[in-house]
Amino acid sequence: MSTPVITVAPHTTIREIADALTKHGISAVPVVDDGGAVLGVISEYDLLARAGTVASEVMTTAVISVSADTAIADVRHLLVERRIRRVLVLTAGGLVGIVSRGDVVALLATEWVCEVCGESVRAEQPPELCPKCRAGSDRFALQEQLPGA
Repeated sequence: MSTPVITVAPHTTIREIADALTKHGISAVPVVDDGGAVLGVISEYDLLARAGTVASEVMTTAVISVSADTAIADVRHLLVERRIRRVLVLTAGGLVGIVSRGDVVALLATEWVCEVCGESVRAEQPPELCPKCRAGSDRFALQEQLPGA
């Protein structure tokens, strides 16, 4: 998950949005009101395909989001089934992050190996307990992924 999230206001100009996307190396930004509530999202596609001069005129308002405790398998399913590139992560307090396709792919490449029994687990963090031998998370080592592996 990417955090903190770069956001724009509804009155932000298209030029300012394009500059922000380029400067931060991102492909979309959420549009939020003064209170931080999400109003929409503007992607590179929106900038190219829609006419307008400010964020509120070109943003996509049908925002697909997940909660912070949504399983990564569910996020992956959303990204694939809806053919989208990112989902916003929301809590009761508002926007907390963005999960992109790249984040999910990176997670697939992260593998932890139990030093006790050799069991491997793919996850962002080592599990609390090894599913095979029940060793604690301190007994897991990050398995380096070779390019092309």
